[in-house]
Amino acid sequence: MAEGIARALGKGLIEPCSAGVMPSEVHPKTVRVMKEIGIDISNQRSKGIDENLLNAMDIIITLCSSAEAMCPMTPPRIKRIHWSIDDPKTATGSEEDVLNAFRSARDEIKKQVTKLIEDIRRNPNRVKKQR
Repeated sequence: MAEGIARALGKGLIEPCSAGVMPSEVHPKTVRVMKEIGIDISNQRSKGIDENLLNAMDIIITLCSSAEAMCPMTPPRIKRIHWSIDDPKTATGSEEDVLNAFRSARDEIKKQVTKLIEDIRRNPNRVKKQR
């Protein structure tokens, strides 16, 4: 979700990449709730953390507690941010309850990505690190 939202909202400003500590398939409900806001992520795939990609980043954002705990050490020059967002894959209840958990995660991610993009626009040098 985060990569799709960041691509849509940060076009021309940022180049988002996503990777997980335990890559898996992109959940069909994720694709569904993203289409509800006009973002098609059906061609995205789950990727593992690649050291070369990691070293090319300016900012690393973890989205859930397990990812924050399991994320490998990041070089000091990389800004690391954690957004504590409940993983909707663990939601239980009716189909609508589960979809609402995915929507809630999507909306929180969108809110956080929007804030980050606004911050980058206001303070572009604050997120750029010397290489």
